[in-house]
Amino acid sequence: MVINPNSETLVNHPLEEKAVKGYKFSWFDWFCLWYPPGWLILFNRHWQHYHSDPEGWNWLEYILFLVPGGFYLALLLRWLRLGFRSPRYVNREFDPKYQQAFREEILAPIVECYFRAEIHKTENLPLTGPAIVAMNHAGMCFPWDFIALGYLLAKQRGWIVQPLAGSPLFDHAWMRWWLPPGWSNALGGVRADRHNFAAAVQERKIILYAPEGLRGPRKGWRKRYQLEKFDISFIQLSQRFQIPILPVICLGNENLHPWTVNLQKLQQLFKLPFLPLSPLMPIFILFPSMGVWAMKSRLRYFIEPLETAPSEQGRVETYQQAQALREKIQNQINNFIKKS
Repeated sequence: MVINPNSETLVNHPLEEKAVKGYKFSWFDWFCLWYPPGWLILFNRHWQHYHSDPEGWNWLEYILFLVPGGFYLALLLRWLRLGFRSPRYVNREFDPKYQQAFREEILAPIVECYFRAEIHKTENLPLTGPAIVAMNHAGMCFPWDFIALGYLLAKQRGWIVQPLAGSPLFDHAWMRWWLPPGWSNALGGVRADRHNFAAAVQERKIILYAPEGLRGPRKGWRKRYQLEKFDISFIQLSQRFQIPILPVICLGNENLHPWTVNLQKLQQLFKLPFLPLSPLMPIFILFPSMGVWAMKSRLRYFIEPLETAPSEQGRVETYQQAQALREKIQNQINNFIKKS
């Protein structure tokens, strides 16, 4: 089902009708895949294949994405076309069928060919869920380390995986221009607040979670592979609902946007999760559509033994347990880096 942005009522989803044909890559799509400013075009074109998107980007605007500074003209043209306003907010529900189509038709070549993502120690993967998959999150960019892990877990076990994501990925004004409204919801994103996190865990889903929160990707290049303090919410929810924790270590995510420093004051001013300064920023300024792109990096995932859900305990003991898990994962990261 999809919400009509004009009437705000549910209408029939065209996904089932188009799923028979699927999304076939044209020469233009292959060009976009290997030309970084084109990744945003791929995401939007795929959405428009399965959904009605009258307020979305059009062909003229897509072409402008590909030339230096052209995105700003495309933005102006779309703003004029929409009657001097932003795209309407649409509150969508998770659509597992669209997640599968996006995974198989768009993510597969990116994750397997570009990021060369690999999953190791799969003998530690449980056969079924639920689970809280806790991973070190880094890169100060679009969350490709989470997205690639979700793709690999779905491929390995057939799991329907939903990542916990910060609020800006859902409703920041810039995201509403970049991507179709409700795109993150439709693909399974769970808003990173206590209520939504608790509701997802209670429904016994498989949730991807970053125990460091935004402190992980925000820490910058100088502190790469140094884990920040873990939040305790995932331990508390694991205790309350008796959901095991599956620790996963990612190597390579620190290189998704290397040599970065977070501009904290500007980040807070623009209400962004982070605002990196790096040698790549002049390119991003010329090609803002590259905001969903990341540097080519070999992403390697190591599945650690499942942590069984402990019995409920006090806040101090829960905090100690979270930091003990952080130290355990940090030691494993250090060992993997030494062997690399």
